[in-house]
Amino acid sequence: MGTIKEPETLQEAILYFADRENCREYLTARRWSDGVTCPRCGGKKVIFQEKYNRYQCGASHPLRQFTLKTGTIFEDSPIGLDKWLTAMWMVVNCKNGISSYEIHRALKVSQKTAWFMDHRIRLALKQETESPLTGTIEMDETFIGGKVKNMHKSRKPKGPGFSGKPVAGTAAKAIVVGMLERKGRVRAEVVVERTQPVLHAIIETHLGGGSTLVTDEWGGYKGTNFQHEIINHAVSYVNGLVHTNGIENFWSLLKRGINGTYVSIEPFHLFRYIDEQAFRYNYREMADMAIKDADRFDIAVRQIVGKRLTYAELTGKEGATAPF
Repeated sequence: MGTIKEPETLQEAILYFADRENCREYLTARRWSDGVTCPRCGGKKVIFQEKYNRYQCGASHPLRQFTLKTGTIFEDSPIGLDKWLTAMWMVVNCKNGISSYEIHRALKVSQKTAWFMDHRIRLALKQETESPLTGTIEMDETFIGGKVKNMHKSRKPKGPGFSGKPVAGTAAKAIVVGMLERKGRVRAEVVVERTQPVLHAIIETHLGGGSTLVTDEWGGYKGTNFQHEIINHAVSYVNGLVHTNGIENFWSLLKRGINGTYVSIEPFHLFRYIDEQAFRYNYREMADMAIKDADRFDIAVRQIVGKRLTYAELTGKEGATAPF
């Protein structure tokens, strides 16, 4: 079975990763393209102990033995790679995301375990080092959170003249700022406020020289050092090439996943769901970039190393143990 071709569909992935040797070959080729090295000392004098399905470093130091999971998002998880890799395939290739309940039913793990797996996979999808966005960049903000009219009266924003309308209710929502490179990459992050200092700092961090910024009429964008085009949505939504339709399309995808798939998420986990959707969007199929499911999965697997998320970190509870 170890010689069969690498998977291109979910069905093929399930069959392929059911074989332990296939898991090892697939991950080894992407983690150690120049040969297996010890994740603790970097040594290349490594042997594979097939009986125990682990490697052993030839150098003399503590913790000489390691597995494919060591130093990755899978570390210390008793869940097999067959289930981990199937779950990752589902997360990176489903346009609207996969809920922990779906993973729970599909892989026969508990819902809590599936939730923990989902978040560790989202950590792998986070883009760490990226070059500046260039060309025409659309920038916009959106509000994410429950509808004020559905909130319990103890949680509703209070104040003189509060009417419960969307504008008045934004105080109860999280603010997300996004930037889209026309026909290219998207970046988005949660911010505390959408003031000029905050927005200008984001612009300076992510825009490359010579870029053109396109925004709506919100005053927080004004005064930037970049060429700035403004579309007044009170007048029209498109004026030639001046529009923010691209970033608004990303907001639509993000909210469809949150409202339709995940239904309810805690604000302090929101950035993880944004990272997940941004990854899928940045590696979507376009006319000039043919990315298939297998390609997207390959990219995600190459990002699993050097990232660790414990259950205590995820839940914010000291000493919390993983639900494995």
